[in-house]
Amino acid sequence: MNPKRKQRLFLVMFIVIGVSVAVGLTMFALSQNINLFYSPKQIAAGEAPIDTRIRAGGMVVDGSVKRDQESLTVYFDMTDYESTVTVEFTGILPDLFREGQGIVAQGKMDAQGVFQAVEVLAKHDENYMPPEVADALEAAGKMPTPEAEVFNK
Repeated sequence: MNPKRKQRLFLVMFIVIGVSVAVGLTMFALSQNINLFYSPKQIAAGEAPIDTRIRAGGMVVDGSVKRDQESLTVYFDMTDYESTVTVEFTGILPDLFREGQGIVAQGKMDAQGVFQAVEVLAKHDENYMPPEVADALEAAGKMPTPEAEVFNK
């Protein structure tokens, strides 16, 4: 093999190996940052992994919010009207958080079946519901009907 071809072969091999390493590292980084969404029904069925960061969404059950008097810990139940999951969150809840509204929480399931939330997101107005929560409620056949709108003509 002449030296020029040998040099080209090494260059092509170096480029192929470099691109392969870059693609492999990118895929590894993306797999570590993926946050899959689970509905309360899927969590109750055991489909959600334990000690893996996930997102869960549903409606806050009326009368379920309990605040710890000694800390910022809040316990509440989240439902898709088929199953209910207990959520524990330590921190300040969003101003728009209230019972009977749709939320999305990010965190991990613990061994006791309690969702340990690190972030709670509440809808920003009365007409919006996070798409994941809407899909889960629609699949359960429990999608709340929008209130009748009155338009002045």
